[in-house]
Amino acid sequence: MLVFATLGPAGSNHQFVTQKYIEFHALPARIELVLDFDDALDMILSGEVDHIVQVAVHPATAATAAKQYKRVFVVDTFISASHPLGVLTLAGVQSPSSLGLQPATAEYVDTSRWTQLVPEISIASVAQGLLEGRFDSGIAALDLATANPGRFRIDEVIGAIDDAWLVYGRERVATEGIVAWRDSPAAALYQRELETHR
Repeated sequence: MLVFATLGPAGSNHQFVTQKYIEFHALPARIELVLDFDDALDMILSGEVDHIVQVAVHPATAATAAKQYKRVFVVDTFISASHPLGVLTLAGVQSPSSLGLQPATAEYVDTSRWTQLVPEISIASVAQGLLEGRFDSGIAALDLATANPGRFRIDEVIGAIDDAWLVYGRERVATEGIVAWRDSPAAALYQRELETHR
């Protein structure tokens, strides 16, 4: 069985997308959740996990790709939608002043509406902070409101975001040239676009 490390806590977008990736490849695999990608790098180097899955927009991505570049390699990339997201606010708060958010989600909304931004490691920890009342609003999965009727109102629907994801491993696959899918949906798009330019 393969082991994929990705960012927790449970319920994170990383866990959600990693599970979809494993199912797509029909792999006998399990997910090991970490709270820091440095921990994931240590685990892949020690053999505790086989691969790491990380969203390309995560603030730690550049460091993850660079720190062990001679021993840990990008072996795959893919595009996947996230959980449908939104701005959820505690039902009893009329004028929210604090917003919990994973920093990569900050550009999805106008954050100037809140006087305090509270960075969290994932949308799952934002959800936990909302449940604990640590901030008034949060950018979180919309299903948090569904699972907790009456506790939150949805102030803004962001929806599912298409992100690029990286998969790391210990064996290099890009030995020369580029690794790309010649018959990919993007390749078909390029051909359609060329047809319109003729």
